[in-house]
Amino acid sequence: MKQLTCPLNGLRDISEFQYLGPKRCTDSENAETVVRHVFFHENSIGPMVEWWRHRPTNTVFLAERHTETDQIIRTWLPEGLEDTHA
Repeated sequence: MKQLTCPLNGLRDISEFQYLGPKRCTDSENAETVVRHVFFHENSIGPMVEWWRHRPTNTVFLAERHTETDQIIRTWLPEGLEDTHA
């Protein structure tokens, strides 16, 4: 059973989470950046920072996941409260 650590609620079953996508820096005022973000996103192998949500508590947080091994490296709240028990 796959599990993920919520920074507020600890280790939980992966079914309690929603994947929200990779963290990207997109300038909404720059059309070229938005097009690249929507249609030409990278599919790279290696560590990637992603947005996740713990659905029962609606906690949105960041997780660093290795895209080849699917290993969660760490999770943390966007405000900077970090949890390294992933």
